[in-house]
Amino acid sequence: MRKQKGFSLIELLIVVAIILIIAAIAIPNLLRARIAANESSAVSSIRTINTAEVSYQTAFPTVGYSANLGQLGPGGPGSTCPAGGPTTAFACLIDSVLSNATAPGTAKSGFYYGLVGVAGAGGTLNLTYGVGTVPSSFNQTGVRNFCSSEDGVIHYNIGAAGATPVTGGAAVCTGAAYPVLQ
Repeated sequence: MRKQKGFSLIELLIVVAIILIIAAIAIPNLLRARIAANESSAVSSIRTINTAEVSYQTAFPTVGYSANLGQLGPGGPGSTCPAGGPTTAFACLIDSVLSNATAPGTAKSGFYYGLVGVAGAGGTLNLTYGVGTVPSSFNQTGVRNFCSSEDGVIHYNIGAAGATPVTGGAAVCTGAAYPVLQ
């Protein structure tokens, strides 16, 4: 009788089963880690937008805060700052990726953003603003929504599929529905 070389079918099936068990344990942890990284990026982007709004208000005191997210950036996707320098329409305070991440298809790190400047009683000066962000694909890129206003405090709530960014400012982005992010 000759000795056979190689693996038996049972041995190969055991190895495949072990690999599948390890993958079943590892993949959900990797997905949770990616969601945590995307949410961290979204919070960082909101902080960047808050800083840009303060800079915008300082640079353009007759306008106040910007009316929308596009005014804080350099223009359309891939744009650079205009040759004549920053203007009220394109202040070049944030990059074009963030300033154009306003819909699920243009998301930055799995989140898209909304910003609305709120005019005062006279109607010409934006005295406040609201910025919000939601996951572009709920439960895959993130599970929480974030928002902030001119006070710079970041709030969050548990998101839902199909949500839109909250841009109402401090009046909407506070209270039990939006606790402060610790």
